[in-house]
Amino acid sequence: MLELPPLSLYIHIPWCVKKCPYCDFNSHEAQSDIPESDYVDIICQDFDRDYEHCDARPLQSIFIGGGTPSLFGAKSFEKILTHIRSKASLSGECEITLEANPGTAEADKFSGYFAAGINRLSIGVQSFDERQLKNLGRIHSADESKRAIDFARRAGFDNFNLDLMHGLPGQSVSDALSDLQTAIDFDPLHISWYQLTIEPNTVFHARPPTLPEEPILNSLEDAGLALLANSGYHRYEVSAFSKNGCHSRHNLNYWEFGDYLGIGAGAHGKITLAQSDTIVRTQKHRQPNHYLNKSIQSKIKRTEILADERAIEFLLNALRSRHGFSESMFQSRTGLPFSAIGKKVEYLIAGGLLQRRDGRIAASDKGYRLLNSLLQEFL
Repeated sequence: MLELPPLSLYIHIPWCVKKCPYCDFNSHEAQSDIPESDYVDIICQDFDRDYEHCDARPLQSIFIGGGTPSLFGAKSFEKILTHIRSKASLSGECEITLEANPGTAEADKFSGYFAAGINRLSIGVQSFDERQLKNLGRIHSADESKRAIDFARRAGFDNFNLDLMHGLPGQSVSDALSDLQTAIDFDPLHISWYQLTIEPNTVFHARPPTLPEEPILNSLEDAGLALLANSGYHRYEVSAFSKNGCHSRHNLNYWEFGDYLGIGAGAHGKITLAQSDTIVRTQKHRQPNHYLNKSIQSKIKRTEILADERAIEFLLNALRSRHGFSESMFQSRTGLPFSAIGKKVEYLIAGGLLQRRDGRIAASDKGYRLLNSLLQEFL
């Protein structure tokens, strides 16, 4: 039987100043004044509608992503968070993260975010190399990134993430390590360090840049992982590194197949309905004007995750985490007996791709390097 897992909340702000050529997220260049006040009102209604199905569970984390959420003022987020607190309880250590673009960073705005109740920032640096920022179509400079980090600290944010990409056009191993070292020197509690990939329906897909060859990418990744480890950053997911156990609680809930509400234009959610033994995914209208103008009922598309799909959905998430999963977690969050994957798990343990450790099943070092191939074994 299904058990109710922890619950998180994702809030999507769909507007940005300029669409980056690598971005496949639901983001839309702001062509005129953003209807900020109207959008905040609809967000609050959207939350009420979704939360009705959550058995009054407390929220473990809130993540405000985009687009560029830092285009909105602090008063908007204060209104949203006040409304959420009036309807739902927040866990005592609820992590509330806001994505911030350095090009929209202001000292007063960051102080306002902190006063509104946001306690973690994710700053989209992407690179400290001016040439690479131009290649990536970013609107900010390296100096603006450094100022944004300073603004965050002065505003009171001890906990922040720096988002950094590697494998960029023409990037050498030494270039990438220099970029990563710059991020490390700022001593953030969390670094997201991930390879640029070319996604469908992006400018880069239509006009691909020249990226480093695979041997360079492999050398770059090995050297970067060593640098992060030697600098005290523990890798707890494919591209997530934290100091002192300060992992992203929100993302960890995704990887452990927890539940999350997705509100805002194009947002996705996953909700367990234990009484009916079902798990549903929700999706909202992608286009901001449709999301704003449709009724709350018609904003939501619900799709059930069928029983024979749950195992792979669970594993696609759980095996990204270095901690893996326990048998009891698999059973309670999929509603399936462990025997549904037991033979395959033992086969992959014998083959050295999985391992048992401290009562949990996780990818071995070899399996983590071959993660895509490992996951294919369950399809």
